[in-house]
Amino acid sequence: MKPTERGVTHLLLATRYSYRGLRCAWRHEESFRQEALVTVVMVPLAIWLARDIVDFLLLTLPMLLTLAAELGNSAIEAVVDRIGEEHHELSGRAKDFGSAMVFMNILAAAISWSCVCLSIFFFDRFPALSQPTPKAICNKKITFERSCCGCYAALG
Repeated sequence: MKPTERGVTHLLLATRYSYRGLRCAWRHEESFRQEALVTVVMVPLAIWLARDIVDFLLLTLPMLLTLAAELGNSAIEAVVDRIGEEHHELSGRAKDFGSAMVFMNILAAAISWSCVCLSIFFFDRFPALSQPTPKAICNKKITFERSCCGCYAALG
């Protein structure tokens, strides 16, 4: 039966159900606990490493999405196990898809962390690698001025 509450009451109930789901996942799912602990360690590390908000988001959002994928995988496994313990090809496929979803999120997090850390520790030390410098064709300075139609034209 669907709840009939609306507005703030519905929001409060949804928040309570979400909290209950997180508590249940922490209590019954070993992989969720492991990934949550990794996230708890990595978020302060991301705060320390990040040069700006973009770095911080590239480091933390994949970790949170991995937790969300693990919750989805746990939900799939719970529903499949509720239906029956006997082996069925579609049940196995559903569980494998859920596991692959978590794996893809972990892979995305690893790629994101690798790229940001390479950018911080490698490219910052060698600026020539991070931004190509244009070759000077001539020593003439080019300026841009606005024309009568509002466009910019190069003057040199």
